[in-house]
Amino acid sequence: MPLLYEVGNRTLPVIIITGTFVGLVLAVQSYDQLHAAGFEQRMGVLLTATLIPELGPVLAGVMLAGRVGGALTAELGTMRVTEQISALTVMGTDPIRQLVVPRFLACMLFAPLLTFSCDIFGSLAGWFVAVVMKDIPSSPYWYYIAYSMETWDIMVGFLKSVVFGAAIGFIACYKGFHCRNGAEGVGRACTESFVISFIVLLVTDFFIGTFFSGLYRALYGLKSLV
Repeated sequence: MPLLYEVGNRTLPVIIITGTFVGLVLAVQSYDQLHAAGFEQRMGVLLTATLIPELGPVLAGVMLAGRVGGALTAELGTMRVTEQISALTVMGTDPIRQLVVPRFLACMLFAPLLTFSCDIFGSLAGWFVAVVMKDIPSSPYWYYIAYSMETWDIMVGFLKSVVFGAAIGFIACYKGFHCRNGAEGVGRACTESFVISFIVLLVTDFFIGTFFSGLYRALYGLKSLV
């Protein structure tokens, strides 16, 4: 439960702030182009189509890697340096089961919830810009979102967030478990944990997006044939 609180509750404010201001920036930047083309009422579609399958999981993953991944690496690295992990082994306790598994599961399970929060507050921020600042009717904003977004997009974003959370938890625990001795070793392990997690998120996002895009086209083609 302390790990769930650390990963979930204490990371949520950062996710809310990130999602809100990303939604504000996307809405402000896209309004002029959409207004010039006469599609300003469809601003919500652009925001949600960008946030749910792509930006939401990546932003939540980056915040999770920076806020939680570094802390987990530092915690386990300090335990390694001070030989607390060796003491657990001597007492007959499996350090992987005791220390790694709960942290890994906490990251993997809470990443989708954090991503969902990022998506929701990003969409609400876009609604604020569209309706309050730009005087776009509220009903079309939500209508076009409900009409255009598919369950497939939500599923892709959910699966990405699960994979990102698992990757962050694994990398953070691995770097903490195998850090070098001394304060310098712990600090370097934290830096490497975040950098590797960030690169893995981007690479994994590309391959998952490519795979599901091809799968969607294949399934859509089979559906049209039937």
